[in-house]
Amino acid sequence: MGNIKLKASNRTVFGKSVGSLRKQGITPIHVFGNGIKSLSLQCESNELKRIISREGATRLIDIEIEKEKKPRSVFIREIQRDTLNGQLLHVDFYQVNKKEKMNAEIPIVFTGDSPAIRSKINIIEHLLTHLEIEAYPEKMPPHIEVDISCLNEAGDAIYVKDIVFDNDISTTADPEHIIVKVSRIKVAVEKEVIAPKVEEEKTAGETEIEPENENVTETENK
Repeated sequence: MGNIKLKASNRTVFGKSVGSLRKQGITPIHVFGNGIKSLSLQCESNELKRIISREGATRLIDIEIEKEKKPRSVFIREIQRDTLNGQLLHVDFYQVNKKEKMNAEIPIVFTGDSPAIRSKINIIEHLLTHLEIEAYPEKMPPHIEVDISCLNEAGDAIYVKDIVFDNDISTTADPEHIIVKVSRIKVAVEKEVIAPKVEEEKTAGETEIEPENENVTETENK
């Protein structure tokens, strides 16, 4: 599968003026990386939206910059959107060195059907949604598939150590971390509250007798 391609050109509009670019269907972008001069660029918004929605942020992209002979290999580093309407405002790209391994958070995609969920007393718990992967840029997977069809009953789990990667790919995550597991649904049981036993009422007509004063002095009979 070839790398995704995105055409871009140098940008001369900055600051608040970039709003005029967005109205023309153009998104301001920024390319930076270790040992390179950062670039302020722009590209067609529709093409950029298509790449983000279909490919996500973990695919290697070749940016073809106007007047440059070779494309630059980049990953999406940050996407800025309008908090009110979700409009794409700005995208940052990180230029990579294809000869050096890099780390990235890769999303986990769960596949298959777990027999355990056929029982109404079980639930599937997704404890990890991403894994940090170390690989060469061109080997970095867009996602990691985890098949949950092997989860048959409560207590079954899939660990990080169960994931098999290609030779050039590894993870920095703890191998003993659970990715997904089957648990029993905890049913709340209402306990009957029994009031403490109250003393039986005294019998009608019963009179409480005060104890005699022990310090009474007897009068001597003369």
